[in-house]
Amino acid sequence: MSLKTLQPRATALITLILLAAAFRLLQSSNVFSFMSNVTPVGAIALFGGCYFADRWKAFIVPLLALFISDVLLNRIYYFDHWTFFYSGAYWIYGSFAVIVMIGHFIGKVTLLNVVLAGVGAAVTHWLISDFGVWAGGGTDITTGLPFTPDLKGLIKCYALALPFLRNMAIGNLVFCGVLFGSFEWMQRKYPSLRIQEV
Repeated sequence: MSLKTLQPRATALITLILLAAAFRLLQSSNVFSFMSNVTPVGAIALFGGCYFADRWKAFIVPLLALFISDVLLNRIYYFDHWTFFYSGAYWIYGSFAVIVMIGHFIGKVTLLNVVLAGVGAAVTHWLISDFGVWAGGGTDITTGLPFTPDLKGLIKCYALALPFLRNMAIGNLVFCGVLFGSFEWMQRKYPSLRIQEV
């Protein structure tokens, strides 16, 4: 592969990822309030993992886009000051790092492979992030008390998070369709975006 071949490809990938990340800001501004909690974050991680040939770019670009959009969301909508990290952030970003790896194993981009990866990514995020909520003494919204530090508390934490699992799965499928579909179309229309052997 030549550097000349990779530059337009990387530019196109980064542009699509940034546009998807920017959608989070529009969504929080109530422009797309009907899609509450249906976000592109899982799809961004899968997309980067699948298409970036360089492993470091596959991790850095999606995670950096998520971090920047998190910082802007926190500043504009949730807090009156800049917040760069929040409680349990390492569980969240750890889950997205695993999702990047899932994207790497998609292999051939087919509808079935992308759908399976999208659902698998949602389940992965649910298992890791909500384990972090439980392990970090998160609050049971039905009682206002921390989850009990036993299997029953963990199961309840997972059960209460099922609506978020559903919404993330929907977001993954919708935005994977947009991202993967767009880039596959772009590669067909512009052959310079393909990885070419030399």
